Amino acid sequence: MERIMGQSLAKNLIHLIYSTKDRRAVLDEPVREELHRYAAGILANVDSPALVIGSVADHIHILFNLHRTKALADVVMELKRGSSKWLKTKGERFADFAWQNGYGAFSVSQSSLEQVRNYILAQSEHHKHTGFQEELRAFLCRYEIAFDEQYVWD
Repeated sequence: MERIMGQSLAKNLIHLIYSTKDRRAVLDEPVREELHRYAAGILANVDSPALVIGSVADHIHILFNLHRTKALADVVMELKRGSSKWLKTKGERFADFAWQNGYGAFSVSQSSLEQVRNYILAQSEHHKHTGFQEELRAFLCRYEIAFDEQYVWD
């Protein structure tokens, strides 16, 4: 009798949020679209495809499907390292570009997928009224994640 091994299946939808170092407002419109494409390429290379990416001048939101064999921290490290290195090639004003050290990552249910997608696509409108720090605090509270203000911001 031939034995067939079971298949491992998973869908890990992640809403990732992180800012520029010191929340510097350097991500202008022309570079954002390119940055989104570049970040999507990095995620594709680690088998964790981007579903939607949105950003404003000082931070980025990424909704992606984390591959079942990948560690979130490793994917985020690769994403931040690769995109930072790429941004440094985009001109003198990005020569000392860096992302903040930390990030916020939140699980997304399939039933909330469209709501999160729309939220990310509406970043420009949303941030006319709400700053990055206020937004991230709200996410941390909604997801009941304890945090110390002293260590969240850099």
